[in-house]
Amino acid sequence: MRRRILEIITDDSTTDSHAAHVYDWFMIAVIVVSLMPLCFKDPTHRLVRVEWVTTAIFIVDYLLRWWCADLMDPKGRSPFALYPLTPLAIIDLISIVPTFLPVSQVLRLSRLVRLMRVMRAVKLVHHSRSVQLVLRVLHRERSALAAVLVLAVGYVFVSALIIFNVEPDTFATFFEALYWAVISLSTIGYGDVTAVSIAGRAISMVSAMMGIAVVALPSGIITAGFVEELRQVDDEDDSDEQSHNPPTIQPAMYGRVMTSLPQSPTPADEPDCLDGNSDVMAAREGRQQ
Repeated sequence: MRRRILEIITDDSTTDSHAAHVYDWFMIAVIVVSLMPLCFKDPTHRLVRVEWVTTAIFIVDYLLRWWCADLMDPKGRSPFALYPLTPLAIIDLISIVPTFLPVSQVLRLSRLVRLMRVMRAVKLVHHSRSVQLVLRVLHRERSALAAVLVLAVGYVFVSALIIFNVEPDTFATFFEALYWAVISLSTIGYGDVTAVSIAGRAISMVSAMMGIAVVALPSGIITAGFVEELRQVDDEDDSDEQSHNPPTIQPAMYGRVMTSLPQSPTPADEPDCLDGNSDVMAAREGRQQ
């Protein structure tokens, strides 16, 4: 029973995943509905009921996953004690706890509670294959993305250092120079802090052009990784389909199976065939005479 529940709530079934798909779509709908009360400043009685019903569903989902923790990690030590400390379990708990917190009159605490409730949207990672696919792509290409990030951070620091010394009157602090470098590298350009001198504007132009290249690099890396991941998924689906539908052997007519095919005569056998034919023709000529 617990194995079947685990297959449904984690979509880990390889034979019949219809129930798992239904459960995933149900949880996605519950998560979306649970975010509806955040769209209103003054919650009504219906919204409060929606809050409690969705929270109860989240509690059941959390307890079921905790109940099957030893099946998720059979070789792990103390899986029931370690499951609440896993990242996804912490996200689930954060999405449940705010409902039971007393909402005080302090505005900051109220905003904090509402912010914690928004964490329910992260639960979509549990139930979305597309999000999991994107996460796998990011994990696979983490080395290339980290290299691009280091390149971008290094260029931001160098360009901020240069512009800070080229135009000391424009940028009062080094933090303002860093802010300008980030805005220029991302090609946004708010215009609140701009270079004035010719040298500063030249640096801004180079920074904007570098920003186009730096922004394009992660896009190409992620796209290539995404295509490769989709190709592997298609190959896995084809292999699963072939394993579920093995090729069948069609019997021959009259219930017989041909085990071998007639072989064509070899060049070594051709002289014998020719000698046999010549003897037959000689016998026929003798009869005619």
